[in-house]
Amino acid sequence: MSLEEDMEELEAAEDFLRYFELEYDTTVVHVNRLHILQRFHNYLSQAGDNMPEDEDAQREVYKKLLQRAYSDFVDSDAQTEKVFKVFKMMEPQTVFVSLGDIKT
Repeated sequence: MSLEEDMEELEAAEDFLRYFELEYDTTVVHVNRLHILQRFHNYLSQAGDNMPEDEDAQREVYKKLLQRAYSDFVDSDAQTEKVFKVFKMMEPQTVFVSLGDIKT
């Protein structure tokens, strides 16, 4: 099977990590599986046109990007990494209130 065909068969973060033969902590993956996959997708999107033509070389790039995505959550957490929009929206907002708007 081709890399593309193999990738279509993978569903869970654990499937991807096993496919690319990466060691992982099940606790980290259990808590962050969707974040890891989204970060992996983001990294692949950023690679875009720079992806090598050769499938073996592509496989190595995918493996490195997945390792990077997983590693992002080993020493951090979803709230800090802000992969999904909901976490970005939770950032503190600065609101300006002029002195004229304050009533006593």
